[in-house]
Amino acid sequence: MRHKTELLAPAGSYDSLKAAVGAGADAVYLGGARFGARAYADNFGEKELCDAIGYAHLHGCDLYLTVNTLLKDKELEELGAYLKPYYESGLDAVIVQDLGVFSYIREYFPDLPIHASTQMTILGAGGARFLKEQGAARIVTARELSLEEIRQIHAAADIEIESFIHGALCYCYSGQCLFSSMLGGRSGNRGRCAQPCRLPYQVKAEGKIRNRREEAYLLSPKDMCTLELLPKILEAGVCSLKIEGRMKRPEYTAGVVRIYRKYLDFYLEHGKDSYQVEQKDLEELKRLYNRGGFSKGYYQVRNGRELMSLSRPGHFKGSWEKGKDKDKGKRNGNRQELLEKQAYEGLLAELKQQYVDREKKEKIKGSFRISTEFPTEFLVTYKEAAVSVSGEPAQKPKNQPMHPEAVLKQLQKTGDSPFCFEKLELEGEKEVFLPVRQLNGMRREALEKLEKELRARGSRKCVREVFPPEKGQREEDRQGKAEGCAIHVQLEQPEDLWTVLDIPEVSMITVSSGHTDFGQLKAYADACRKAGKSFGLVLPAIFRVSEERYFKERLSLLKNAGLDTLVVKNLEELAFLREADWNLPVILDHNLYTFNQRARLFWKEEGIFMDTLPLELNAQELVRRGCEGSEMLVYGYLPLMVTANCLHKTMKACRKQEEFWKLTDRYKKEFPIANECRWCYNVIYNCEPLSLLGNVKEVERISPKSLRLCFVMEDKRKIRRILEQYVEVFCHKGEPPAFEGPFTRGHLKRGVE
Repeated sequence: MRHKTELLAPAGSYDSLKAAVGAGADAVYLGGARFGARAYADNFGEKELCDAIGYAHLHGCDLYLTVNTLLKDKELEELGAYLKPYYESGLDAVIVQDLGVFSYIREYFPDLPIHASTQMTILGAGGARFLKEQGAARIVTARELSLEEIRQIHAAADIEIESFIHGALCYCYSGQCLFSSMLGGRSGNRGRCAQPCRLPYQVKAEGKIRNRREEAYLLSPKDMCTLELLPKILEAGVCSLKIEGRMKRPEYTAGVVRIYRKYLDFYLEHGKDSYQVEQKDLEELKRLYNRGGFSKGYYQVRNGRELMSLSRPGHFKGSWEKGKDKDKGKRNGNRQELLEKQAYEGLLAELKQQYVDREKKEKIKGSFRISTEFPTEFLVTYKEAAVSVSGEPAQKPKNQPMHPEAVLKQLQKTGDSPFCFEKLELEGEKEVFLPVRQLNGMRREALEKLEKELRARGSRKCVREVFPPEKGQREEDRQGKAEGCAIHVQLEQPEDLWTVLDIPEVSMITVSSGHTDFGQLKAYADACRKAGKSFGLVLPAIFRVSEERYFKERLSLLKNAGLDTLVVKNLEELAFLREADWNLPVILDHNLYTFNQRARLFWKEEGIFMDTLPLELNAQELVRRGCEGSEMLVYGYLPLMVTANCLHKTMKACRKQEEFWKLTDRYKKEFPIANECRWCYNVIYNCEPLSLLGNVKEVERISPKSLRLCFVMEDKRKIRRILEQYVEVFCHKGEPPAFEGPFTRGHLKRGVE
């Protein structure tokens, strides 16, 4: 990191890169042809990206490459060859989500800094410390964290912190979304999100529609603008201020960067006491892009209606004034929208001319030494870089000597080069003559030499050959062997335990921590042990400061409850268990992704008892990955989103009372929504349950160690009936019955792009 405080800009194209650098970004992040979380941006090819690295370094910027998707095994084998040219060109860091990718880069490119992506859902100091121990140089915090939570991470974990300050917000915690994936096969974890959160929905409760027709965009947050919070964000410990928008046009990038540059520089020079934002600058940011205004994100609020853009999912849409006379309102709206568009287009034209079409010039200094006895020398400096070139000695003038101003004028013609002289001096003899061709040649050579040196900064050579992981391993070696029928039942409601306790084929029962009285855990554990079963607790999907405090206050009770295992869903929970010296076998849930063999090996070396198979790999990909020692989810309503925002708060109906609402899309599909009040988050479930009851052969070929059935909203009779069917089919080789009602096989056959 070149700058103590960094303004980090997005670049979805080479023009966006130029715009960001020209407007004052300290660093730029962008995607290559593969493995980035914006697969549909105008991403960079190999030659273009290598040139982009040089361009950024020429202008004193760092350049970070997004490798922030989950990689399948075949893709991981190609990662080294993909990264090598960028690494050798001086790439400053990679942004990573997949811990298999993380592990690979640490081994084969050990001096390449890794930034842990916001897709890792980093929620607290425990996760930050864990990633630093693994070799991360920086974490990108979850966008839902408050200023106080970031401050606590900064105080407790000695690692760089990068946080988003402007742009679009996801409705779901980043890295915890399967909505686009399950509905259409376009995975957000693979950079192909179809943005179902920007579509209209109805919310139903007790048979009634709760939202008004004009407020249909229930999952669409406003864009974030934190210009007024900049001092507080910096003082909380954020060193890299990140702007979202790799899918936006170059003019947007330039416009946002230049305004944040202005205020960041003001703060760094004058401090917070004099800091004040002008309204015209906020209005300019709105003209560039907004969804019905801005919010300040989650920095000061946990959730709420003010974060949402309920009637306007995009720029200019739905912005007309609505009066009693609809036609008149539409006419007024059309005029208003026309004026807005004219102002918008005028601003874009200005930004294009100033930052996209114009090349940025770096100010340099030069000293030209003239002598008739020694070679002429031209020294050019830019910050700490210095180059010199020499030429033939000057000549004694036959007629008139060359005037010093004429020499300076000729040398200052920097033309299409990326430099201009801030200061240029002549030294040595005055009464001399130099051919103009020599002056031009020395200037050109000096500037080319300086540019080459600046572009090459940070370049290095790979010290070892980049081998693909698991090279030469045969597919049959990757397959596990079935270890009999082990059934794990996960219950959202702990009182349902008595419904399944007497089924001998069930080897493990776990209950949700969100709905369990911890004082009853010992009784549940004793009952399971008496029935010959293991008993465990499923930890929350999100583990922030409030959740950590809740568990700390009850730690003694939990440790003495007789638990046999814990199902964990995030890095903070793993860190909490280790720091609390709470040593139990751990099952990683499916959202702590083990997409490839290397990720599995990473967790095995960390002492993890069992992982859960990813939900986005198909059967063939799972076999290739290897599933020995893993658990497979074979039944249940899958969580499509885990969100800090709450539809009850959005609808002004928060009673801190848990209940299932229904989210209805344009195709009349109904998605159950659970408000988890103990942890203050919502879970949106798929409209149909996953059922692999009819896929015995595929499951046997995958050969997981155990099968998990998750019961979230089923009544006791249904739980019993479904469980008995699975036991009959998978444990006793019975014929699979027809599943009652609609269901999905998830990605077992189709997989994701």
